[in-house]
Amino acid sequence: MLLALRILAGGLLLAFLGAVFLMLWRDFRAATAAAGEPGHRRGRLVVVGAGTGSAARVGASYALLPLTTLGRAPTNTIVLDDTFCSQEHALVTRRDGQWWLEDRGSSNGTRLNGEPVREPVVLSSGDVIGVGRLELRVELD
Repeated sequence: MLLALRILAGGLLLAFLGAVFLMLWRDFRAATAAAGEPGHRRGRLVVVGAGTGSAARVGASYALLPLTTLGRAPTNTIVLDDTFCSQEHALVTRRDGQWWLEDRGSSNGTRLNGEPVREPVVLSSGDVIGVGRLELRVELD
């Protein structure tokens, strides 16, 4: 009797793990298909201005990911070597087919086209994001 219960428990565990794997596989395939669809716009940030003391090079380009973090900390997607940037300065995300910019409570604030960002705002191609002493132009494909 005990052996039968162990075999049943083992079988249920394998079935559960198989179901979890199947759900993850389907989610991965759906995300891959969505990233490759023709309407999916990719983008990049290009440094167009760097104040004195900033190690960033004008013309440097950074690819935008669906979730892109900007700041000085090495854990950010785009690491900015500027003492006026906060560790976790800003966030650029892709939601509902649009790119959004959000300040992450930075000390010196985030600017979009010279205006302070106080709440998440939609980005357009050609917009200029100000982070510390850096200016980054948004280029969407």
